[in-house]
Amino acid sequence: MTHANSSSRPDAALAKAREQVLAASADKRLRPSIAGFFDEATNTVSYVIHDPATSKAAIIDSVLDYDAAAGRTSQGSADLMIEYVEKQGLEIEWLIETHAHADHLSAAPYIQEKLGGKLAIGREIIRVQEVFGKLFNAGTDFERDGSQFDHLFEDGETLQLGEIQMIALHVPGHTPADYAFIFGDAAFVGDTIFMPDFGTARADFPGGDARQLYRSIRRLLALPEETRLFLCHDYKAPGRDEYAWETTVGQQKRENVHVKDGTSEDEFVEMRTARDSTLAMPQLIMPSVQVNIRGGRLPEPEENGVSYIKIPVNAV
Repeated sequence: MTHANSSSRPDAALAKAREQVLAASADKRLRPSIAGFFDEATNTVSYVIHDPATSKAAIIDSVLDYDAAAGRTSQGSADLMIEYVEKQGLEIEWLIETHAHADHLSAAPYIQEKLGGKLAIGREIIRVQEVFGKLFNAGTDFERDGSQFDHLFEDGETLQLGEIQMIALHVPGHTPADYAFIFGDAAFVGDTIFMPDFGTARADFPGGDARQLYRSIRRLLALPEETRLFLCHDYKAPGRDEYAWETTVGQQKRENVHVKDGTSEDEFVEMRTARDSTLAMPQLIMPSVQVNIRGGRLPEPEENGVSYIKIPVNAV
């Protein structure tokens, strides 16, 4: 594995990503095989990505099923991915989170126990842990240094998944810790942008910033137009009857209702801020963030052996 030089400018990482996409577009051996798994309960798409030549694989943004009313977890969604990996004979090397999700619990630790692989997220998770550690009064036993993960990505960092190259791009705005991961010609963009008819992610969570989100999205849209974009969510825009989660840079630049070419930064910030002010909090934000800042693990059991999810009252 190689790491980006700390003095590298952000556009150096983008230039490297552009070169990678163009090379993969010209040579299909450098393109990953991708399987998407849609969880309708949370409108989340998880992915298994692998190199066809070596069967080396990565999982992005897995989902742990959670019944909020009963306080019960289950593993049906994760088991579907595990079954696929085993049937395909894949070797999981990475379990990647694009950010600390506010709408679903991560199943990464459960999958890691079954299939192995390193659990990874962007280094800025440390900022998110600090903010939400205070909100949930997690105490001094909760480490705010990212140590719950096996690896913390830096902007511009690269790795090899078999013969497929991956580059990580820091794309904050939805949260401070959002990353996009480009495998060959395919970019997994997390919660930055949605299907063109639905628009973009919200930016009103703690540490979120609509202006920063605009700049992150424009960074992604500077990738070659043929870059395939794989989204973390879909909510079926009005008039569309089927869920969808794959698009391209070119399509987004032409059609995205929030941020297509010609949309200024100020126009976007005004729209995004006004829209965010009308949105309710995600239904699972309290359990999701509390678990996901711990790398997908429940809070430590208390004296009676039971883990508890805290709900801060009138705090947000």
